[in-house]
Amino acid sequence: MLDEVRATAADFAHELARPHPVVHVLLAEQGGQVAGFALYFFNFSTFVGRKGIYLEDLYVRAAWRRQGIGIALLAELARIAALEDCSRMEWSVLDWNEPAIRFYESLGAKGLDQWRQFRLTQPAIAALSAR
Repeated sequence: MLDEVRATAADFAHELARPHPVVHVLLAEQGGQVAGFALYFFNFSTFVGRKGIYLEDLYVRAAWRRQGIGIALLAELARIAALEDCSRMEWSVLDWNEPAIRFYESLGAKGLDQWRQFRLTQPAIAALSAR
């Protein structure tokens, strides 16, 4: 999937430096190095009438996996969600990523079987906006 990544470090630095960034990041450091991160943003649910957190990306470097870093990042994100009075935390996982699915389920997360995710890319956005 790395071949699909187009974002650069400058893209993230630009967005995170804004006075009111749309995205937030939690970093896990070990020995002065970044071991992992959780990238998230706030959303809103019309079903419950309250805000929530969408976890865009959770990543732990291979050398630091299975050491509790992923759990620590998600626990900190849950603390933020509680402080912000969020109704829920949500994220997507690839259907073939069984280890991640088991990990999330072990934390109490439930898969949403009745929902499918959709996306418009820039060409489709441009085409739709011209209608």
